[in-house]
Amino acid sequence: MLEDYTGCNDEELLTRLRDGESGITDHIMNKYKNLVRSKAKSMYILGADSEDLIQEGMIGLFKAIRDYDSGRDASFFTFADLCVSRQMYTAVQASRRKKHIPLNNYISLYGNVSEGHDGEEEALVNVLVSRSGINPEELVIDKENVDRLEMLIDRELSSFEKQVLDLYLTGMGYQQIAKVLGRDDKSTDNALQRIKTKLRRAMK
Repeated sequence: MLEDYTGCNDEELLTRLRDGESGITDHIMNKYKNLVRSKAKSMYILGADSEDLIQEGMIGLFKAIRDYDSGRDASFFTFADLCVSRQMYTAVQASRRKKHIPLNNYISLYGNVSEGHDGEEEALVNVLVSRSGINPEELVIDKENVDRLEMLIDRELSSFEKQVLDLYLTGMGYQQIAKVLGRDDKSTDNALQRIKTKLRRAMK
């Protein structure tokens, strides 16, 4: 018979797990599987296979359960969210290095990447424009503009800036991006502001 852990918070359960109580790992893995699936869906735009991402996310979740320290880390949810994101993104980066795929081949600027307010997907180029603070009504986003944007991303963004842009497009804020990449908040926010400035310049 499975133990009923209803009413127990994660931190309490992890303490009991450290004391040798069995069954808790399976309970937490099952509890957070939807978090893993949600993150896999958002990171799918980076070109990885959805099932592979889910598998990597579950590995990240297992590591979170194994490594969580209530005296050092924030809540388990925050720690697990970071571990899952980091594991998935590391896998995406490793896959890219192996395949040697250039940036503009694994992210299509005309591809649909996220749901809009009406429940329909939006093209990545529209997401870039809206998140960069540019008024879409003031722009004519034609093929020439998109080509220029792709060239700018490939030529002018540093490796770090490309990583920041990747994770920003999955819906992460700069603070979570900083944690995933192991950088401080200020340098990550500065990189994001540089990216936005360069995008604005390219799309004028």
